[in-house]
Amino acid sequence: MLQNKILSYLRGKKNLLAFSGGADSTALFHLLIKHKISFDIATVNYGLREQSKQEVTYAKELAQEHNILSYVLDAPKIEQNFESKAREIRYEFFSNLCTSYSYENLLTAHHLGDRFEWMLMQFCKGAGCAELSGMQSIQERGYYTLIRPLLHLDKQELIKYLNEINALYFEDESNSDEDIKRNYFRHNHATPLLKKYLEGIKKSFTYLDEDRDTLIEEADIKKIDLFAYFKRLQTQRSNIFTIDKYLKSQLYMLSANERELLREKDTLVVGRKFVINQSKEFVFIAPYITRVVMSSEFKEECRVLKIEPKLRNYLYENQEAFLKIKALLSSV
Repeated sequence: MLQNKILSYLRGKKNLLAFSGGADSTALFHLLIKHKISFDIATVNYGLREQSKQEVTYAKELAQEHNILSYVLDAPKIEQNFESKAREIRYEFFSNLCTSYSYENLLTAHHLGDRFEWMLMQFCKGAGCAELSGMQSIQERGYYTLIRPLLHLDKQELIKYLNEINALYFEDESNSDEDIKRNYFRHNHATPLLKKYLEGIKKSFTYLDEDRDTLIEEADIKKIDLFAYFKRLQTQRSNIFTIDKYLKSQLYMLSANERELLREKDTLVVGRKFVINQSKEFVFIAPYITRVVMSSEFKEECRVLKIEPKLRNYLYENQEAFLKIKALLSSV
């Protein structure tokens, strides 16, 4: 069930699987075992359901049975914006594990249904081919690679496999809550369409991936600490796609409104976390910092170089990044 190109990417690497005990991650767990792929697992316990304790216990037991490492994070209580905050918590946990223990690949159990739900949600908000193609099987995240081995498989195919091998898995009752937008799209649109047009939807994503690769230029993103930059691409669509991709690697997701604003503005602060500056030749992304007392000499140098004022606070505290942007702007 796993594709050969994914298996070849995983063999001989240090892999970490994001494991919840649900059908998706349990199926991926057993498929990795079946194909003799070495990996460890990481689980986040949000503590919202009594069943969570059982899921954590199950994860630890499976890990012990197969002689692999199991990491568990008891997440802090989330007061609001649960979906986005929970995503931020778990990816920060996974990223820290990858850097601390030198995992080369982070594996998640996103499947075709997840990808289709995302596509429908983006379509209803307004999106083009690049956004509609959504999740990719392999995405470089700088110091690790995010891999989604199940994107070509529907959930029912995964459940059929679990039943065939008689594997235990858990159902999260919150998945039936249609007040959550993703669940609404899943139950009312994605699942019925997948049941009726599964093969056609699979083909459509193949075509969307080909279209995205044709339409979107690849950028060579350079980094100095938390400062990132790349040479401006030929189309604004490609620039925004690259900015979005980079910010996702920093655990920040651009909103539809922020993407639109990037079409109109040369400089934009997003989430009060990052400042994005699109100069004539380069795109610069840095943490957004305020209230830094800068020297008059530094201010004058920035003025002469026409460095965006919202970037200056960060650059003043990061000499290496300042020297790089100085060299880049002096060369054009």
